[in-house]
Amino acid sequence: MRGDELAPSGPAVAPVTTAASARAHARAMVDARWNPSAGPAREEDVTDLLLVVSEMVTNAIRHGGGLAGFEAVPLHDGIRLTVRDHSDVVPSAAYGSGAPPGVHHGSGYGWPLIIRLARDITVDRRPSGGKTISVFVPIRTTAPARGTHLPH
Repeated sequence: MRGDELAPSGPAVAPVTTAASARAHARAMVDARWNPSAGPAREEDVTDLLLVVSEMVTNAIRHGGGLAGFEAVPLHDGIRLTVRDHSDVVPSAAYGSGAPPGVHHGSGYGWPLIIRLARDITVDRRPSGGKTISVFVPIRTTAPARGTHLPH
């Protein structure tokens, strides 16, 4: 574990094989890390995280020859997502501007969404074949309501 990683905690989650199971895993990580005693996560950040998870896993399944691995690691200020697939092809939009495609042909919105919502995007080809895509999605805590006093 790196110094900025937190020890995994929370309930055991079933193996990740679909976008839905990846979202459930990521949500469980958020709920364990940003619980009421630690300060709950902002719901808009959780929504962003779940969108990024869905796009990354769906892309691996549809365009990457299948999902070879998924990991969500809670850090101090967000979640590091890592998705492995079986394709060596690096998506052409992976390091793009995040602008949506000019013409909609049923796809093409996933990478712009990932680019807009995530940080520290890396795509690495694996020596054994396939690639690993890693992103960081920031998670902020909710601010206490005005006039609310926190215990000392």
